[in-house]
Amino acid sequence: MLLLGAILLAIFVVPWPWGLLVVVAGGTLDIAESLLLLRWSRRRRAVTGAEALIGQTAVVSSPTQVRVAGELWEACSDHALVPGEEVEVTEVDGLTLRVSRRSPAPR
Repeated sequence: MLLLGAILLAIFVVPWPWGLLVVVAGGTLDIAESLLLLRWSRRRRAVTGAEALIGQTAVVSSPTQVRVAGELWEACSDHALVPGEEVEVTEVDGLTLRVSRRSPAPR
């Protein structure tokens, strides 16, 4: 966008020898802006897939199912799952989540 503005400025406003400098400066700023935005967009990888579920809080829907982020998943645990109880996802095994009781928050 800056390059287009520089070209228009060079054609209609700035005299001949300086117009070339304006176009080069506009192109350089346009490339620098693109590189900066590209670097900024890659600053951290998005967590997706099964690894995003680990550590999430889930609510027990039935003795074999939990709801995580609005989705219903099969679940297994070392203790009995009581509907309405909040648990934490500790592991993902295929389409089954391994959950455990949430540890109370430190005060």
